[in-house]
Amino acid sequence: MSERKSEEPCAVGAHTSTVSRRSFLVTAGTAGIVGAVDAAEVMGQSQYADPPGTVDRRGTVAVVLRINGKEHRLRVDPRTTLLDCLRETVALTGTKKGCDHGQCGACTVHVNGRRVNSCLSFAVMHDGDSITTVEGLGTPAAQHPMQAAFVACDAYQCGYCTSGQIMSAVALLKEPCGPNDADVKELMSGNICRCGAYQNIVAAIQQVRRTA
Repeated sequence: MSERKSEEPCAVGAHTSTVSRRSFLVTAGTAGIVGAVDAAEVMGQSQYADPPGTVDRRGTVAVVLRINGKEHRLRVDPRTTLLDCLRETVALTGTKKGCDHGQCGACTVHVNGRRVNSCLSFAVMHDGDSITTVEGLGTPAAQHPMQAAFVACDAYQCGYCTSGQIMSAVALLKEPCGPNDADVKELMSGNICRCGAYQNIVAAIQQVRRTA
């Protein structure tokens, strides 16, 4: 019996294919990157409003938000919260995301003059509404009295909750509230300060109330 011949490379069709380890890894890696980019684009379509000039994306909803006196015409995913719309779409990051469950008050904004937790509200629910964020209260050169009082009374430490505290405090000025510190604490109970600057926060609010 003659010896067996050495096996030849497997052929696909009529051609022989030889792929190096390096070329395979480069090809696979490129495909993975392209796939990741495509997936990110798809996720972006459902999470954010359309950039100006693009074709309407499937599933988005047109909404007009009047934020800090400026009209914003947007297309947003109906599941987008007002908080995420303000931060991620309109780029107003003064409104903070704390608990994302309506328990800490860091995301407080004013809607038609009333304070709300923006993490508990969908952006599409506020079509045509007037929304005020902390950026709309004042500027470093022309602060709102409440902002100036927070600085004067050192009513913050890390500062993460401060914008929500100030927005609630400004709303409190127009709400029924007794004259005592305990009354202020009751109306500010929805805003948590993890640093524990409550005494100075109340002092700042009372200072503004006395001069208002």
